[in-house]
Amino acid sequence: MTQYRKEKDSMGEVSLPADALYGATTLRAVENFPISGRTFAGTFIQMFAELKFASAKANAKLGKLEKKLADSICKAADKVSKGGFDEHFPIDVFQT
Repeated sequence: MTQYRKEKDSMGEVSLPADALYGATTLRAVENFPISGRTFAGTFIQMFAELKFASAKANAKLGKLEKKLADSICKAADKVSKGGFDEHFPIDVFQT
């Protein structure tokens, strides 16, 4: 049995799968724009994670981002770049 959680955005409350790493706005995009049924390729998502990792490192080095926050971003980006979270990026490729 799937567990759900409630989350709010500017349009109100929605129910999301409890294990989803995305939020209400992403769910609304998926529900309202079922264009092709195709999501972004895992390699595309992973490439953006690598970009986020590098950006966090650079901004921390420049003093524009606190080290603790940069480290958290890098940790998450590293996990995403290894492909373990592709299913948490469900928006249709043509919706964006």
